[in-house]
Amino acid sequence: MRQIPLPYFDERNEKIDTVIIHCVAHDIKGAIESFEKHQVSAHYIIDEKGHIYRLVDEQKRAWHAGVSFWQKRENLNHSSVGIELCTNSFGQNPYPFKQVSALIRLLKKLKHRYHIKKDRFLAHSDIAPTRKADPGKSFPWGYLSKHGFGVWYDFKNTKKLQETDETKLLSLIGYNTENLEAARVAFIRHFAGYTLCHRTINSLVDEPFNEEPHLPNKDYLKLLQSVAAHFI
Repeated sequence: MRQIPLPYFDERNEKIDTVIIHCVAHDIKGAIESFEKHQVSAHYIIDEKGHIYRLVDEQKRAWHAGVSFWQKRENLNHSSVGIELCTNSFGQNPYPFKQVSALIRLLKKLKHRYHIKKDRFLAHSDIAPTRKADPGKSFPWGYLSKHGFGVWYDFKNTKKLQETDETKLLSLIGYNTENLEAARVAFIRHFAGYTLCHRTINSLVDEPFNEEPHLPNKDYLKLLQSVAAHFI
């Protein structure tokens, strides 16, 4: 593992129980320049060749999540490890196998070290749906879930939950539903990204949830129920 120390961190005041996955539309050099320009950080960054770089010690609070919310908790910087992925498409195109494999190796270590639950591996867009679209619609959440990182849907689970109210289901999963449209797009980006249109990087940065998913209402409800069933 390579080291590129960044000074943008402070002390933690909560134990680590969450991992937040991000992406950045730069190579390593460009990413570090961007972090320095904006005075932000993450604990790790992985390039497209699968090289892992440590930026901030895990015991420190890196500045990666920003204004955030999940399962009635705010400011996820306090309790999370942040991992950035280099991707020229900003997560619109599939991630390289070497990069995903390196990520899984790192996640295994973090899960073992901090006893992180499967449902606490999240997207930046999950915890900040009005502001962020990363790691993008092509991030392989289903593949990661098979390795123990992040929940996934199983339509058999719809029988376990009779709730049909969209806001209640999204809230049960963990989303901030003050902006329901943003929460909806973030959920679909995570669990059915193929239904979203291909967009430019600038549009994703400037308007992260300004799109209408191509997912029939009945399928969307089943998807919501099957994911929310994990949290009852």
